[in-house]
Amino acid sequence: MADPAGGASEAPEETQAAHSESFFALALGSMGVVFGDIGTSPLYAMREALHHTRATVDPQLAVLGVVSLVIWALLLIVTVKYVVFLMRADNKGEGGTLALMALAQRIVPRRSGLVLLLGMLGAALFYGDGIITPAVSVLSAVEGVRDAPGAPHGVANLVLPVSIAILVGLFLVQSKGTASVAKFFGPITAVWFLVLAGLGLYHIKEDLTIFRAVSPHYGVIFLLQNGFLGFVILGSVFLAVTGAEALYADMGHFGKKPIQAAWVFLALPALLLNYLGQGALVLRHPEARVEPFYRMIPEPIYWPVLLLVTVATIIASQAVITGAFSMTQQAVQLGLFPRIDIRRTSETQAGQIFVPYVNNMLMIGVVILLITFRTSSNLAAAYGIAVTGAMFVDTLLFFVIVRWMWKRPVWQAALASGGFAILDITFISSNLLKIPQGAWLPLVLGAGLVTIMLTWTRGAQILTDKTRRDSVPLVELSEILRARAPYRAPGTAIFLTSDPEMAPVALMHNLKHNKVLHEKNIILTLHTAETPRVSEANRVRIEPVNEDFKRIIVTYGFMESPNVPRALALCRKLGLKFDIMATSFFLGRRSVVPSAQSGMPLWQDRLFIFLMKNAANPTDFYKIPPGRVVEMGAQVTV
Repeated sequence: MADPAGGASEAPEETQAAHSESFFALALGSMGVVFGDIGTSPLYAMREALHHTRATVDPQLAVLGVVSLVIWALLLIVTVKYVVFLMRADNKGEGGTLALMALAQRIVPRRSGLVLLLGMLGAALFYGDGIITPAVSVLSAVEGVRDAPGAPHGVANLVLPVSIAILVGLFLVQSKGTASVAKFFGPITAVWFLVLAGLGLYHIKEDLTIFRAVSPHYGVIFLLQNGFLGFVILGSVFLAVTGAEALYADMGHFGKKPIQAAWVFLALPALLLNYLGQGALVLRHPEARVEPFYRMIPEPIYWPVLLLVTVATIIASQAVITGAFSMTQQAVQLGLFPRIDIRRTSETQAGQIFVPYVNNMLMIGVVILLITFRTSSNLAAAYGIAVTGAMFVDTLLFFVIVRWMWKRPVWQAALASGGFAILDITFISSNLLKIPQGAWLPLVLGAGLVTIMLTWTRGAQILTDKTRRDSVPLVELSEILRARAPYRAPGTAIFLTSDPEMAPVALMHNLKHNKVLHEKNIILTLHTAETPRVSEANRVRIEPVNEDFKRIIVTYGFMESPNVPRALALCRKLGLKFDIMATSFFLGRRSVVPSAQSGMPLWQDRLFIFLMKNAANPTDFYKIPPGRVVEMGAQVTV
């Protein structure tokens, strides 16, 4: 979903350029974006799992059990579920919850409200993850100064302010774009994985019996001996696979095979070696269980590695932030959110986007989190529930793909997704136990976002239905105007509407109040396809109604941003020519008032009206020349 340059990959030319890159370059580039989050999990996953272990459990079994659970979580959830299976379910090369939702909507026999709700849930939980990931990653890195050799007295008191400063600085530079530094993300993260592998190999030799942890039965015995606490520990073990969904979400930019190769040949071996090394270290030095990762680092290279850790967590945070920008763009295009100001940070790279509102909300949320939770251990309690929920949504949508896209019988679809669902539900249940410690936060945030999406989609539908009932079909209006011709003004008028079959509100008001009809009248509708991109050849469709009216339907993919003047320029190739600077754009601005008798409760009416008032101006959103716009108002109740 995010690309290393800072946003959604959207232009067909960009995709073609990406495919022309060398396989190695794509695999290397994927390291910084795709694996940043999961690559920083060794900082805290092992520590948290060992911390919750029951004191009566044999220390050696505790280490072998935790390492065994981590290994099999990486193999089953990341490798088998995402790399082997889910990456086969793509929407024209794109992955991620909303891309999967759009694909599922397209292939099910009839449009499903359940599929739409699942997409909303997945998107909402992604934002919860987007707030917690930067906070827990950067804070866990900066906390490394506490164990640093020669660290000055009182340095621990600076951990929180330094973490806040780093993250606030990261959010503040988003508007500048990240293209100039993004080319270093992949190589730096690749070096980080090599360091993880090296540290692991350095310590594995301290106790080679750690390789027993490869056997899953140690994990099972460990869980049984911990009883109910073992169920709690699973929530900490899951921290090792947070970020797994990024393999799927970022598939569109780097391609399936480069991501799979980068995981199998570098990321997975490095993570396995590091966790095995942490386990061997704790077996040999039980006191290291307090901070196993930082105790792995030899003293002579501690500060350089700590610097690399900090840079790696910043890169992981950047990938999550740009992923949130991309998710927002998709949600707006799919009609789940109102129009939001989405800006380009590059004239040459279409994937470079910046969403000020989302950036500010994430920054405020991250700072509040840091001040509230104060340590990465406390934050780890809030971490995981959003990711497990999003993974479960992917599994449910995967059932739809197997059943209707791959045309398998119901029992095969249930079997294919059922095994993953059992894994997901187990980890979700474990993470739900952390609700009192902070896991409530992403759930509350997710519930709020789902409420906003449901309100917006329901309110927009009510408004559309009401407008359609009160409107006149365009063909019928044409007949009326032929019988009673109004005054004809020179030039071209373009009326934007969501329903090309009905006469736009702005057209009706222009006729009613100004009693004018232009020489040329175009009914323009912008349609979002359930595919990531639409080729330029299929962008514009012109449908003549009569000599007075023409319909133009402009189609964009859900990962593209609309640009009306650029789309209208394509009309020249189709034989429709007009001067855009001699053209007037008519927009219908509806003043919505709440009504207790409408299809939504009064509080939802008010929320919908608030969202409408704060939506981005359509003139800016559609890149229409502001000097050519005429707005016609109307009052509507919802």
